[in-house]
Amino acid sequence: MTDRTASAVWTGSLFEGQGTVTFDSSGLASDVPVSWPARAEEPNGLTSPEELIAAAHAACFSMALSKQLADRGNTAEKLETSATVTFVPGTGITTSAITVKVTAPGLDEAGLTETTEAAKSGCPVSGALAGNVEITLDASLG
Repeated sequence: MTDRTASAVWTGSLFEGQGTVTFDSSGLASDVPVSWPARAEEPNGLTSPEELIAAAHAACFSMALSKQLADRGNTAEKLETSATVTFVPGTGITTSAITVKVTAPGLDEAGLTETTEAAKSGCPVSGALAGNVEITLDASLG
């Protein structure tokens, strides 16, 4: 079992306030600015919880897909994955749309569909979102 920790500090009201996020476990980033306008409007150089979830989903899916490919005897040369998490004020997070371009020698369209669907269901972040957020997948061969 492993634990990872991040922390946040917020000052002020929701709409006028601001905060920071720190990646405590890794120490890779500290005091990353976050605000309501960055979440509900334009980022303007700040992050949001949804961007952090998108990063987690893209990384997790890539790891799950690399395992699925290896289990089939295909080693990924390159996986280019993005996740777009949609936040609707007043509703919440509605979707996480994964797009992936897979470069793996010997992988055909059937194998692409099989491995990407398995990765989608096997990714722990997908599992955490399932039942609450629509997860879509758009996969192509590179």
